[in-house]
Amino acid sequence: MTALKQHLNKNSTAGVVFALPFIIGFTMFMIVPMGMSLYYSFCEFEILGAPKFIGIENYIKMFTEDETFYKSISVTFFYALVSVPLRLTFALIVALILLRNTKATGFYRAAYYLPSIIGGSVAISILWKRLFAEDGTFNHLLQAIGVNSHFSWLGNKNTAIWVLILLAVWQFGSSMLIFLSALKQIPSSLYEASRVDGSGKVNQFFRITLPLLTPTIFFNLVMQMISGFLAFTQCFIITQGRPMSSTLFYSVYMYQQSFEFYNTGYGAAMAWVMLIIISAITAILFKTKKLWVYEGGF
Repeated sequence: MTALKQHLNKNSTAGVVFALPFIIGFTMFMIVPMGMSLYYSFCEFEILGAPKFIGIENYIKMFTEDETFYKSISVTFFYALVSVPLRLTFALIVALILLRNTKATGFYRAAYYLPSIIGGSVAISILWKRLFAEDGTFNHLLQAIGVNSHFSWLGNKNTAIWVLILLAVWQFGSSMLIFLSALKQIPSSLYEASRVDGSGKVNQFFRITLPLLTPTIFFNLVMQMISGFLAFTQCFIITQGRPMSSTLFYSVYMYQQSFEFYNTGYGAAMAWVMLIIISAITAILFKTKKLWVYEGGF
């Protein structure tokens, strides 16, 4: 009994006890579902029936027969590679503007951050859909300034994806706050020394601000790139992949296969392919990190 009390009084035991709820939750809701998903990816599984093991047939079909699979990948790559740089650029510009403290700075920071909280919601997606409808607000605004526009922005395969990209760029608030925090950490003495040497604002930005922000840019880039490849709500609510699959995100096509076409095994295989793609892109970013990220001290 004494030995048991001594064991329970150890710091390591207390740590395990307090961490146990997280460990159980992580195992039950992450590890176990991932293991089941990996198994189902090698099965013919129609969600309502029993899974039937078929080996790598789902993967063979994906890469050799499914043209929509390649279309959804290309759309998702285009969406992520365009929206993420634009979002980070706007976030940095607004962070630089809001760096100066005024009476209204707190309000503006909250206002710019708000779209990041509500932008991924179903309600905002429905609002965005109405905004760019043929009889929507955007066309009415164009007509108000003399442009006779009755254009279907979501019905044209060349413009529909840009509507979704614009919604993604609008949600730059979280990256903006991270940039703003990083900007405040840059010592003012560096700018004072550069002014003594005759450097202007532009030179200070490219010689001081931008290099010292590269770790933050890298963090935002990794997080936003992952978010871009996993985008779902915007496409599912606004376009459902139309017109002609020009806005069909990979995650939406995976959902369709799993829950609309009842090819759950095939959908699980698609999920693991996306995991490999995201892991590869993240690994490439980390490999190239040393080429452009400044990791020295101030």
